Amino acid sequence: MEPNFREILPLLLGHHVRFIVIGGGAAIAHGLARATYDVDVVYARDAENIRNLAAALQLHQPYLRGAPPGLPFRWDERTIKAGLNFTLTTTLGDLDLLGEVSGGGSYEQLFPFSEEIEVFGGRSRFVTLEKLIQLKRAAGRTKDLEMLAQLQALLEERRKLESS
Repeated sequence: MEPNFREILPLLLGHHVRFIVIGGGAAIAHGLARATYDVDVVYARDAENIRNLAAALQLHQPYLRGAPPGLPFRWDERTIKAGLNFTLTTTLGDLDLLGEVSGGGSYEQLFPFSEEIEVFGGRSRFVTLEKLIQLKRAAGRTKDLEMLAQLQALLEERRKLESS
């Protein structure tokens, strides 16, 4: 299933959820032609944002991706507060909600390394290209390391354009 940025990002924005898009979605926003299978976001963990996040997804049947069917799972503020990182499947597609990300930390720590980009009729925050490279390096997974060369080339090309 392809990631559903077109519906997920406006849903989160409409519920006033504070988040930063990372991963493949951020790579695509910065101009990399790349396949991605889920929407990855780092979310703020304050009480108001957790309340908004719980409400945003409530009607979209969030469930732990890869968990056996029928496992008792309730998507609410209490669950979000008790956890940190959630890999979910929803009626809108797969969504990874990260309270912290390796190499970037929390929403507040990542915020200075993000920028607003206009997508799907709203302005969402995306991690900068430079920080995305750091996050991919810190994650160290094979798929992240494979993407590093492409991201680095994109960054070098952007720097050439900016200096000319």
